[in-house]
Amino acid sequence: MPTPSMEDYIELIYNLIDKKGYARVSDIADSLEVHPSSVTKMVQKLDKDGYLNYEKYRGFVLTENGKQIGERLVFRHELLEQFLEIIGVDKDKIYHDVEGIEHHLSWNSIDRIGVLVNYFNNDPSRIDELKKLGRMTK
Repeated sequence: MPTPSMEDYIELIYNLIDKKGYARVSDIADSLEVHPSSVTKMVQKLDKDGYLNYEKYRGFVLTENGKQIGERLVFRHELLEQFLEIIGVDKDKIYHDVEGIEHHLSWNSIDRIGVLVNYFNNDPSRIDELKKLGRMTK
């Protein structure tokens, strides 16, 4: 199982490849605000652990395992954003909050949050009711 730091890299690489068709060390370094040498070290570790295939000076691609994990990490991130939005967290706080909690929740908790998000999304009036409750408690 990847560490939280490895998850951040896999998720970012997955998103970059999905959006641009490729991921470069410089793109990752800029996004994570780290030195390119740190990215190279992590990419080598991800290669060693079977999450991506890396060829020096040629780039890298996610393995099937890396793609599956990347997809699940993106799902987790998006699900948590939806959940925080449903419960009324200010939009400008959501991304930062998700980054802070996503590595600390079990997949069981993520699955339960998914059930709750689906419950609210299946009937938008439920979200309205929740918003009313939130206003009453302030």
